[in-house]
Amino acid sequence: MTQARRIRVRGQVQGVGFRPFIWQLAQRFDITGQVLNDPEGVLIFAQGAALEDFTAAIRTDAPPLARVDAVESAPCEALGTDSFEIVASTGAGAETRVTPDAATCGDCLAEIRDPADRRYGYAFANCTHCGPRFTILRALPYDRGQTTMAPFDMCDACRAEYENPADRRFHAQPVACADCGPRVWVEPESDGDPIADAADRLLSGQVLAIKGLGGFHLACDATNAEAIATLRERKRRPAKPFALMGTLEMIRRYALVGPAEEALLADAAAPVVLLDAAGDSLPDGIAPDQITLGWMLPYTPLHHLLLAAVNRPLVMTSGNLSGEPQVIGNQEARDKLTAFADAFVMHDRDIARRLDDSVERADPPMILRRARGRVPGTLPLPEGFDNAPQVAAYGGQMKSAICLIKNGQALLGHHLGELDEALTYDAFLQADADYADLFDHKPELVACDLHPDFRASVHARGKGLPVVEVQHHHAHLASCLAENGWPLEGGKVAGIILDGTGLGADGTVWGGEVLLGDYHGFERHAWLKPAPLIGGDMASREPWRNALARLDQAGLSDWADALFGDRPLAMARMAMDKGLNAPLCSSAGRLFDAVAACLGICPERQSYEGEAAMRLEALAQKAPPDEMAFFYDITAAGQNIDPSQMWATIRYDLTSGVSAEIIALRFHSALGRAFAQAAGDLVADKQAKAIVLSGGCFQNALLHRLTCEWLTAMKIDVPVLAHKTTPANDGGLALGQAVIAAARHLTNR
Repeated sequence: MTQARRIRVRGQVQGVGFRPFIWQLAQRFDITGQVLNDPEGVLIFAQGAALEDFTAAIRTDAPPLARVDAVESAPCEALGTDSFEIVASTGAGAETRVTPDAATCGDCLAEIRDPADRRYGYAFANCTHCGPRFTILRALPYDRGQTTMAPFDMCDACRAEYENPADRRFHAQPVACADCGPRVWVEPESDGDPIADAADRLLSGQVLAIKGLGGFHLACDATNAEAIATLRERKRRPAKPFALMGTLEMIRRYALVGPAEEALLADAAAPVVLLDAAGDSLPDGIAPDQITLGWMLPYTPLHHLLLAAVNRPLVMTSGNLSGEPQVIGNQEARDKLTAFADAFVMHDRDIARRLDDSVERADPPMILRRARGRVPGTLPLPEGFDNAPQVAAYGGQMKSAICLIKNGQALLGHHLGELDEALTYDAFLQADADYADLFDHKPELVACDLHPDFRASVHARGKGLPVVEVQHHHAHLASCLAENGWPLEGGKVAGIILDGTGLGADGTVWGGEVLLGDYHGFERHAWLKPAPLIGGDMASREPWRNALARLDQAGLSDWADALFGDRPLAMARMAMDKGLNAPLCSSAGRLFDAVAACLGICPERQSYEGEAAMRLEALAQKAPPDEMAFFYDITAAGQNIDPSQMWATIRYDLTSGVSAEIIALRFHSALGRAFAQAAGDLVADKQAKAIVLSGGCFQNALLHRLTCEWLTAMKIDVPVLAHKTTPANDGGLALGQAVIAAARHLTNR
């Protein structure tokens, strides 16, 4: 008798061509039955002699965008059919995963380049292997009527593709062509092809606002220094690096692209990838005082067509007013971007939710901004979290992101930005409601930062649910543990947590810590010697304040007078002496600012967050590698990691003609060594089973590498866990908060 089975497939299996894939497998293995989407994923009823091979192929041969978490099989009654059918979706709810937006696949790209193809030159070609997903989705299940493609009725040719299980466009919800789908135009309008018109404008030096997948970009010719200067002036963005878009051939002309970098550029997520500049030079205005450039490949047909017409790389920076979220609507763009753009490249497919471009690095692998192409992808929770409750965690005040836990998975949402900005906070509230609705999420408890005045924390406390307040740096540690699959009862680790600032458990401001802890709790084992934050938040914007505090602390007030005599030093010192808006802080980020200021790097004011530290890293990368063998004295003795002795040596090096590049490298090496030593002590004492690297300072690739090298030199024989798929910065905080809240619930601690 022919056996029959009910097969459940869980994971990222909707909107990726999974049902036609199953249909094709059924033809291949002579299987009869049916397949459908439902709220839990894909459900298959199958019978035939080759069921075992059929079931195995579900996992091994899955479509490119699919992520199969589980294939569950159980016997069922005979089906009474001699064919295999794809049937309509059933049920409502959101137990399955929504697919992130994906870059244009090779097949669609070949079509838009083929004059004989009916989609030749069409800016919205897509199929089940590529195209918009999350940015057009309004509700689940993922069917055309639930997306922003609903207003576009398919023509007969597209309908035939959509309904043919053998076609790669079978049930591709955004399927369209020039006869029935979205259209592109340029404003102010002119006669002729809008792509050619846009290209002519870019080549003439104009700045264009271009509507993409998750919002508008401001674009200009990346080889035109005058156009770049115009964009900077209009956007009032004097130094923050611009992202670039180019073909792989173009990118190789201006940057180093190894196998890892090429693979990341070509990933379906199409992130901005940080690459070392090399080869031909682009104008300095793209990334002042940096040695890396942020490049991405074109990820929509519109981008491919524009690049082909321009035949040179383009600046592609977020289309927004300073501090505000990226613009997504046509009228919103006209209202807000007219002052920046000479013209607009518009289209009439609405964007359901704004998503910035993801920003990543290939070596060491890390995500700096998790957004388009990566969300709403989920992470499996580690062993021991099987019965975790539904949790909503709300992150911090900066680089805001939301995390939801449900059914053994953690969804870390997209980068939102700084919640001090009213419109970003509005976007945060919208994202909270949006994710809860899309994923049918009903939290039992919520988690937030310990800081009572963070907008995210106030929001969490207003939900009417039990609230777990999580110390900032403990959340950093836990996020790295969770990403790396560290079990709930895996034991304690030594966490090197280096960032800007976070409210400590003792009410002081932390930022350079070695923690001994796990999901359940932590102890503060060692920390950077605190120094006053002169002016409070002003210290994060004006590096001279941090240098003054550290130099005075080291007994080098005369050097501070010589370096910063044009600053209000007397007033600043009075504030330190009397403790007036000058809280003590152990921040590693502010130590970077202090060293940078002493080397003359934007001492008066940073034009964007992290500018001084980024420029210091870029400077250090230019030093001869063998200079790393000499490092400054940052003493790690007991609980105190004290940089005081370092300053006199830096001063001596400067007066002796040692280059700023070498000084910057020696500082990086010293900082990595000091914290590696403090963490290594916990391993040597058998108190820690692993070492964790987290916090925004570990976005610094040089510091990351040097710290790992010091740990290796110290013969540390435990795993060193670092971030790869979630941000080390505050964009990953919500994940840490969520798993800590879940752990406390599971163990009643």
